[in-house]
Amino acid sequence: MQLGSEILLASNRLDGLRVGVLANPASVDRRFRHIVDLLAAPPDFKLSAIFGPQHGFRSDLQDNMIETPHADDPKRGVPIFSLYSETREPTPDMLSLIDVLVIDIQDVGARIYTFIYTMANCLAACARAGVPVIVCDRPNPIGGIAVEGPMLEPGYESFVGQYPIPMRHGMTTAELAEFFNVEFGLAAELELVPMQGWSREMYFDETDVPWIMPSPNMPTLDTAIVYPGTVLFEGTMLSEGRGTTRPFELIGAPWLDGDTFAARMNDTGLKGAYFRPAIFEPTFQKHARTTCGGCQIHVVDREAFEPVLAGAALLREAYALAPDQFKWRDPPYEYEHDKMPIDILAGSPTLREQIEQQVPLRDISDSWRPGEAAFIERRRPYLLY
Repeated sequence: MQLGSEILLASNRLDGLRVGVLANPASVDRRFRHIVDLLAAPPDFKLSAIFGPQHGFRSDLQDNMIETPHADDPKRGVPIFSLYSETREPTPDMLSLIDVLVIDIQDVGARIYTFIYTMANCLAACARAGVPVIVCDRPNPIGGIAVEGPMLEPGYESFVGQYPIPMRHGMTTAELAEFFNVEFGLAAELELVPMQGWSREMYFDETDVPWIMPSPNMPTLDTAIVYPGTVLFEGTMLSEGRGTTRPFELIGAPWLDGDTFAARMNDTGLKGAYFRPAIFEPTFQKHARTTCGGCQIHVVDREAFEPVLAGAALLREAYALAPDQFKWRDPPYEYEHDKMPIDILAGSPTLREQIEQQVPLRDISDSWRPGEAAFIERRRPYLLY
């Protein structure tokens, strides 16, 4: 297959232009060549600015919600602008340095992953500045067919959910760019460079693209597969496995009995996964250097596995085991200072209320079906593959 970036760089589309690029360490081609190095090499155009999403262009800031400073790239002699800093979109001064913005970022297929909103913010800013945008497409690591989870509802927009899409959206970066640009009136002069050789049923390991961590706590494809559900634990005081070598696969807390928790999870009848009792000690973030009981999710059939449903089940069983010890995380979270973090993650208060009321699991997932069906139809005109 060919990535959008490979197709763009094989053309003469950028000749004579001052080029800016939104990228991070995962912005490599199939030969591990980074797009910034490739953009800096040709004499036909000039790399003039680098932009980085959350965790920074070098993805060197481990924790979430830590802003990245601006910097200079001495190797290439260009500025590096952080879009997770005092600004989350390029300023007019930044955009004055470039004639076109190239976006080559690796998404993971979940609504709350902030890179897609950095892209959307770039589209809006470039529209105002009259700077064209080229989005180079990359695979959705968890495929482009399945759509799952609650929709974001009006009033719960945030940097982990700017637009009404479900938790697992099943779209690629370029598809989302066109969807955001048209459906939400961003009005950028947008050009898409699709991939060749990718099809919607493919997971990342079915491509010949190397897996490079798109962010520090997304180490493997296994992480990405469970992430659309277990990321909900960022809205609780349980550990979502940050500070371990298996973030988002390990879930637990000091007050949880792992054997009981795992047994209850395996009794739910969820397809495609086994929940193994586990004891772990995070090295940082929640419950750092404290022994936690919990479980590890082992996905044994990824086609049958429903990650968002699994995340809801984990929340439901953890709450049921110790409702007095289970705690929702308090704000602030991702620049939101009033709303509950779990509510902006889930897209509304509904899931939190369902967990507290111990609504049956299938009733929870059934409540998502109308939104999923409507989104599947709404996204249809924007699918490239």
